[in-house]
Amino acid sequence: MSIQRLLAAGAAVSLLALSSLGGVARAQTPAAAPAAKLAANGDTMTTLRTSPQFTTLVKALDAANLSALFQDRTRSMTLFAPTDAAFAALPAGQLDKMIADPTKADLRKLLTHHVINAPVLSAKLKGTRGPWPSGAGDHIVLDGSQEGVLKADNANIIQADVTTSNGAIQVVDQVMIAGSVPEALPQPAAEAPPAAEPTPAPPPKAPAKRKK
Repeated sequence: MSIQRLLAAGAAVSLLALSSLGGVARAQTPAAAPAAKLAANGDTMTTLRTSPQFTTLVKALDAANLSALFQDRTRSMTLFAPTDAAFAALPAGQLDKMIADPTKADLRKLLTHHVINAPVLSAKLKGTRGPWPSGAGDHIVLDGSQEGVLKADNANIIQADVTTSNGAIQVVDQVMIAGSVPEALPQPAAEAPPAAEPTPAPPPKAPAKRKK
């Protein structure tokens, strides 16, 4: 048999083998599993502890001695809770530095900026935009002016209204930074009045007739 026929026969065998296997196998990337929804479980702190996506927030609250605040059932507060992914997006080492600081002043200020000392559910936010006083003594800008979007400062609320025994949790996708958005939107510049049209000149007078 000639070389050409041997090559042709080999190619035919290869095609048959691929056909029997259903073609060339393609590598498949498994789809990422969606984050589990946060479910209320008693008080706010217990709810956070029983969820795998808030381990960093729980660690920070424990370090700042704020955990008892969110276990106190005599209170009713709203916590804007950043996920682990939100904390991971901070500059490297920033949170660790706050936790290592013996005074914990910056850590407490950051965390209490995520707190409003009243229950704030999404129904209050829809169609509105404005500052709300935070536990840090500054303001959180809550924005529900866009249809289907709820924002708290620079963060999106990705799960709203997790109602616990002592308040509510609004899950956010970023660590909220005070002053990251203006409390009031700039007003549009007033339009200049239209220029007045020039007054047409009167027609020239006809020359007076001479008397004969």
